[in-house]
Amino acid sequence: MSMVNKLRNRLRMAKGRANVTIGRATGDRSRRVRGHGQRLGGASRQAGELMRDAGRDIRGAFRR
Repeated sequence: MSMVNKLRNRLRMAKGRANVTIGRATGDRSRRVRGHGQRLGGASRQAGELMRDAGRDIRGAFRR
């Protein structure tokens, strides 16, 4: 996985976590929900990247 994508996914999850916290503190439900969506989006992209890397590793093992 490229470091840029990994960092981008982590930042998206952190931004979502911050929005959830701010939404809880201010009582803003839409911000809290948007934050949960951002966290899930970052986590799913991260999982996709990890699966892609695993596929490349498996493919590389069979080519050797």
